[in-house]
Amino acid sequence: MAIEVGATAPDFALRDQHGRTVRLSDLFGHEDAVNVVLVFYPFAFTSVCTDEMRALRDGLPALVADDTVLLAVSNDSVHTLRVFADQEGLEFPLLSDFWPHGEASRAYGVFDEEKGCAVRGTFIMDKEGVVRWTIVNGLPDARDLQDYVQALGAL
Repeated sequence: MAIEVGATAPDFALRDQHGRTVRLSDLFGHEDAVNVVLVFYPFAFTSVCTDEMRALRDGLPALVADDTVLLAVSNDSVHTLRVFADQEGLEFPLLSDFWPHGEASRAYGVFDEEKGCAVRGTFIMDKEGVVRWTIVNGLPDARDLQDYVQALGAL
């Protein structure tokens, strides 16, 4: 069961495609805090995931402002995410939930135990780390970028 609107976002520390650690709680609750669009996706290089990451890349100006960041999380290794980011021109952080396998995905309630990967969950958190919007789609169902834009506009 995915975490719900109004819940405090579960913290995590995951490495990005460059090997840097990103701790979610570092983004909240201070003068320079930001809103966060957190996107879980199953695996790099699959067709739906690649299309979604390209849509996020192309729609980044509509999503990310001075007070908003985009974080994308998959169960791939850091090395896989680096190649994927380089190949697709993805400059936003791609975070590896590879080991312990699926720990962050489980914390958000979007890990599919049978498939061994995250389903397509999106969570928008405000500057205090409170979940303000969420949507969870199954593995084959792509998300609509305009839904994110509308949800951010409501913050």
